[in-house]
Amino acid sequence: MTTLTVHNLDDAMEKQLQISAKQHNCSTEEAYRILKQALFPIENQKNLGSRLHRQILALTNGVELELPARSLPRAAPDFSENNK
Repeated sequence: MTTLTVHNLDDAMEKQLQISAKQHNCSTEEAYRILKQALFPIENQKNLGSRLHRQILALTNGVELELPARSLPRAAPDFSENNK
């Protein structure tokens, strides 16, 4: 894990960081979690499939392929003695 040193924080920002850390039951050394939440909001933290889909759409200029229609699965074969 890396260490983050922040210089020249104004008093109001430092106080707000301490308050926010206290509200989240963590020390100011664990403030990276608070910073991460501020920098990467939940709506941007989608799952891998959604991120890949968004990247592929960007690479292909939004071209989407038509998906083939799905059909019902085949019936399982009957291996009973009566059907020989």
